Amino acid sequence: MSTQLKPTLGTLHLWGIAVGLVISGEYFGWSYGWGVAGTLGFLVTTLLVATMYTCFIFSFTELTTAIPHAGGPFAYSRRAFGEKGGLVAGLATLIEFVFAPPAIAMAIGAYLNVQFPSLDPKHAAVGAYLIFMTLNILGVSIAATFELIVTILAVGELLVFMGVVAPGFSFSNFVLNGWAGSDSFGGAAISGIFAAIPFAIWFFLAIEGAAMAAEEAKDPKRTIPKAYVSGILTLVVLALGVMLFAGGAGDWKALSGINDPLPQAMKMVVGENSGWLHMLVWIGLFGLVASFHGIILGYSRQFFALARAGYLPRGLAKLSRFQTPHRAIIAGGLVGIAAIYSDGLIALQGMSLTAAMITMSVFGAIVMYIMSMLSLFKLRRSEPDLERSFRAPGFPVVPGIALALAVLCLAAMVWFALQIAGIFLAFMAAGFVYFQLTAAHRASAPADAMLTGA
Repeated sequence: MSTQLKPTLGTLHLWGIAVGLVISGEYFGWSYGWGVAGTLGFLVTTLLVATMYTCFIFSFTELTTAIPHAGGPFAYSRRAFGEKGGLVAGLATLIEFVFAPPAIAMAIGAYLNVQFPSLDPKHAAVGAYLIFMTLNILGVSIAATFELIVTILAVGELLVFMGVVAPGFSFSNFVLNGWAGSDSFGGAAISGIFAAIPFAIWFFLAIEGAAMAAEEAKDPKRTIPKAYVSGILTLVVLALGVMLFAGGAGDWKALSGINDPLPQAMKMVVGENSGWLHMLVWIGLFGLVASFHGIILGYSRQFFALARAGYLPRGLAKLSRFQTPHRAIIAGGLVGIAAIYSDGLIALQGMSLTAAMITMSVFGAIVMYIMSMLSLFKLRRSEPDLERSFRAPGFPVVPGIALALAVLCLAAMVWFALQIAGIFLAFMAAGFVYFQLTAAHRASAPADAMLTGA
């Protein structure tokens, strides 16, 4: 049985994956941060989170190039801390990447329902799963090329949005009542800044997923740093630009509790009948599809890597005749489809199931970021001779900043979403029980020098 992925991806493909995984976060979700923090408070939150992600990516790239493995953070943590360290990072990453796609698929379904009212949003969401699971099964080169095209379209649409609303931009609109709960900075504003952390993370969530395509990258030691550095710079510029231009277009409070802030902001400037507005109607779909498709690629590689190492049933590591992990792709899809049809049956923290799935995904991401930075510090000490074609700049300060901010974010998330934190821990505990019962699987797994350092 083949368990080796083929290197077919170049720098541009990897940039498309890194940006495409995240880009839906520029279209929806983030404006809820205004509702709890105000525009100025959320700007502080976003700058804080952007600093964390920038420091994280510059540090994470050292791990990705030194250990170009489909397991990504799972591989780094297992090499640094052994099997249990790999388990924590692997399960956290899997939770992040399995719970984000159904939330995005439901947004795709809701959007299509606006265009075609007779179409059931849940059926449309499942249809999206079937289409993009199939595309991923047909080959990573095809999937990555599609991802690159739709990501370029999505980035282009964001630039068009900023250009069209620029003539109506007023900074006074953006700063008016910009602190939560008051007109000036105070206790309510501080609380809002921390409460808004999940919505700022949504701007950047999943960029690290490109690491899971590392085994399929051509010359990963050269292509991955270029893709990651250009990717994080692209996303920081777009996040700040979209937020500032939308907030300055008119009354930002009208945008703080809706799923389509960009078209509504453009409507404030150009009116309801503008051709620009009609063109922008499809903006959300480009962004949603780019992230949805890219995250399917990410979760399938995490399933594949964990199964290949004996942490999950071995069958999930089987490759199709297209050299793609088709069973892993299908497994994650089944979980997502089940989540879609449970919508309306479950309510957590007073959230919709979609919001709860996003929050669960963020918990997985933050735990994975912490494990990755700890792995970086550990490997610098335990394996000083490991070949590192890219070294984290400003070590240990830059990765230390990423680690400290990730811990701060995790603490804030637990405080404001305690119930979902408990469910996240329950998933992690279930994974640990499975781990304890399946030692024989790992003992008989194929040897992997990247996991052991052999």
